[in-house]
Amino acid sequence: MFARLPLAALRTFEAAARLASFKAAAEELSVTPTAVSHQVRGLENWLGVLLFERLGRGVRLTEQGQRLQRSLHGALQDISHGLQALRPALQDNCISLNTTPAFAALWLIPRLGRFYQRHPQIRVRIETGNELIDLQRDASVDVAIRCGFEDFPELHLTPLMEEHFAVYASPALLAQSDLHSCALIGMSWGTPLQGLPDWQDWIDLAAEDWLRSAPRRDYPDEHYALQAAISGQGLVLASSVLAADALASGLLQPYRAAVQVRGARYRAVCIPGRERQPALRALLDWLQEEAA
Repeated sequence: MFARLPLAALRTFEAAARLASFKAAAEELSVTPTAVSHQVRGLENWLGVLLFERLGRGVRLTEQGQRLQRSLHGALQDISHGLQALRPALQDNCISLNTTPAFAALWLIPRLGRFYQRHPQIRVRIETGNELIDLQRDASVDVAIRCGFEDFPELHLTPLMEEHFAVYASPALLAQSDLHSCALIGMSWGTPLQGLPDWQDWIDLAAEDWLRSAPRRDYPDEHYALQAAISGQGLVLASSVLAADALASGLLQPYRAAVQVRGARYRAVCIPGRERQPALRALLDWLQEEAA
């Protein structure tokens, strides 16, 4: 049944498609770029379709190439997981998860102990950063938790929760009779998310003109801004998801709770096929349960 499958060419194609480069694929496979090109050309001849557009300094997948990549990556993942199941001594059930520093510190890590209580045999290695990683090219990351407005049709998506932005402050600050001297705490985004609300959006909605001239205190990330608000430094405009634990513990309280600005959606995303791995499936199910 499988005797005629060009397995070596398919493996070469997967590396070239994931890395978007014949040279990078050659380095990963420890062959020459000419060998990669020869394998890909042979696969194209066998299929009778063009898989890559050859550009001046690189390659780009055609529509047919994208279709093959989506199905092939999941199939190779299944084969890899099946082989690992036969080598239990080498299987450590470790999941690599990428997310932002703020989400990891304020939402994920405080809850992760409940996951370990339920699944003590699974380890979660957390990597953080505000840059959007390319899961198609970085095979070392199993799953990423992303916050945004866009869809990811090339990835398997697990919806988690939606946020809104509101204003919060410490109870001691809100107990003051006059808030007109308060600073406004926000974020100085290095790479701002398109559509993310800011103080101007909230002020326009709340119709509190005195806030337009209030001093600003900006921080490079949300967990710094929330800590500044907890210490009484001013009013903070923050995500309801990231502020949830501080609200539940009484460290922060809402200011004009009815005034809210729509935020983004949180989703867990992975390469199609990886969600069938038992350890990752357990993590995705738990994330949805916690988010609910």
